[in-house]
Amino acid sequence: MSRRTASGVTKFIWVAAFALLARPGTASANSGLRLQGQSSDGATQVIEIEDRDDMQQDREQEKRDREQEKRDREQEKLDAEQDKRDREQDRIDRLEDLYDNGREDLDEERYERAREKFTELAKANGPQTDAALYWQAYAEQHLGQRQAALAAIADLKKRFPQSHWQKDASALEIEVRQGSAQPARPEAQNDQELRMLAIQSLMNSDPERAMPLLEKVLQGSASPKEKSKAMFVLAQSGSPQGREIIGRIARGQSNPELQKKAVEYLGIFGGAESRKIMAEIYASSSDASLKRSILRSYMIGGDKEHLFAAAKSEKDPGLRGEAIRQLGLVHGEGELEQLYKTETSPEIKRELLQAFFLAGDSSKILQAANNEKDPELRRAAVRNLGLINSDDSGKALASIYAKESDRGIREEVLNAYFIQGNARGLVAIARAERDPELKKFAVQKLALMNSKEASDYMMEILQK
Repeated sequence: MSRRTASGVTKFIWVAAFALLARPGTASANSGLRLQGQSSDGATQVIEIEDRDDMQQDREQEKRDREQEKRDREQEKLDAEQDKRDREQDRIDRLEDLYDNGREDLDEERYERAREKFTELAKANGPQTDAALYWQAYAEQHLGQRQAALAAIADLKKRFPQSHWQKDASALEIEVRQGSAQPARPEAQNDQELRMLAIQSLMNSDPERAMPLLEKVLQGSASPKEKSKAMFVLAQSGSPQGREIIGRIARGQSNPELQKKAVEYLGIFGGAESRKIMAEIYASSSDASLKRSILRSYMIGGDKEHLFAAAKSEKDPGLRGEAIRQLGLVHGEGELEQLYKTETSPEIKRELLQAFFLAGDSSKILQAANNEKDPELRRAAVRNLGLINSDDSGKALASIYAKESDRGIREEVLNAYFIQGNARGLVAIARAERDPELKKFAVQKLALMNSKEASDYMMEILQK
């Protein structure tokens, strides 16, 4: 046979082989085809032709693996950032607890213990360092430690020249230098209580005479506990004059602690005038802590209007989230729905989903779990469904799991069942699930649950 003829035969064999391979039913889904022929120079050539479906599946699996690795890296980054925020928040929470405990010691005239706590807090350089220095000096004054008190006041003035505690610190410094402060006396607590009882009685019989006395207590060097009681008596009176005094303090005519207390009592007062005062303070203030107190007072007064306004326009993400949460607590479902429809930030949308939970609106959470395009938001919605322990939420989770293809969301459904304590839902999924990893995940959750349904299913597994 000539070289040309041999070459033609070889080409024919290859073409015929590929045609044969393309025929339906020629090879099984997982088989390959081995072809042998001769090249134009007479040498034997062997070609292994793998099943094209297998090759395509491998490429698609590799693509899915790469995408999953990318998602995992992004999630790890998000988790690390969240861990950092959580650690910082834990630190702030510990400092706030220390502050609250120190204030409680002052109220109970445990000045030595209060001094220790506020000294520790001042050294921690947290957000309340200026307040800690003031209360440290206050406690030292009542312990008769004049030089230590003056040193703490000097430190406050030097390090925090713009602090709202400067006015109180100056007044305290005058008292210390005049030597008017005396070590704590056991009878001092009773003296304060008797004085407040007398003023409160006078408030009931002759408010005009009582008002100046209450204002004097608030402006003077009375103990924090006495000032708090004076504020309460003013708020309890419900009088326009009492609201006016509290309004002045809320606008900043005292230290930040008393200012926040005044804002709280304005919320208890209620009414258009109180809401107007708080709105003016909110608009003019840059103090995030004070603004957060105002948002909580709006909630106390059921003021959806101002909470909605803050949730729409506040630039600080933390304060905006606070406004949204408080809106959920006053059952502002309509306002929350409006915000969710127009919101583009995933972080704020998560806050809105949490607010829907606080408002008890499971229908909006279910809508997000079914329709939200962002997988992270869908997972957040599923988590919130897990916090609602009801038959409806259990059925909703089952429906989501049945039609869901995203593995992460399916795992979130299993977590939600676990949070609910819904062993029945987990058992139903474990029995029907064909994915061994998801089945194992469900069983691991059941193993942690102390329920009859879980125990019965474990016995069912052992008997197979």
